[in-house]
Amino acid sequence: MRLDDIFKLGGKVYAFDSTTIDLCLSVYEWAHFRRAKGGIKVHTLFDLEAQVPTIFHITKAKLHDVNGMDAIPYGPGSFYVFDRAYNDFKRLHHIKAVGSFFVVRAKNALRYQHVRWKRRLPKNVLSDSIIRLTVYKSRHDYPEVLRRIEYYDEEQDRVFVFLTNALSLDALEVANLHKSRWKIELFFK
Repeated sequence: MRLDDIFKLGGKVYAFDSTTIDLCLSVYEWAHFRRAKGGIKVHTLFDLEAQVPTIFHITKAKLHDVNGMDAIPYGPGSFYVFDRAYNDFKRLHHIKAVGSFFVVRAKNALRYQHVRWKRRLPKNVLSDSIIRLTVYKSRHDYPEVLRRIEYYDEEQDRVFVFLTNALSLDALEVANLHKSRWKIELFFK
């Protein structure tokens, strides 16, 4: 059963992440992961409002986390929240193309140019701007503008940088969406 629309966004809200489960190589030889280690990877789509997983996709542990994004059945109007491992601009552009939205932590090496900035920022929002990617491959894979938000989290005493295609959301809503992905981490534990 689904809880109320706690984010008040008009669409479903999901977090996506992966975890590796260790397996004994002497029993599961097919699960070779590292030199003396075996395992599988469980890619999970987690409904943040109902607080239940909706999809499990199991792969070899060697498969990079970002490849799990291909197993997600993206729904128009839904929001998908990712951590930094999921910076794949071709896959992110596909999310936009189907009418969905994403929030992902930006990698430190992101290259971009500012198109415009928002003024009058709420507390703890250090920057809110519209950007264009400048590296050829990234720009080719995601040819449209993105929104880049820098947010200072007082609890963790850290600055987070988010990318999103949800241009009309308030910057604090974007930060709160990403902050809510801790629920999938709790699920894994």
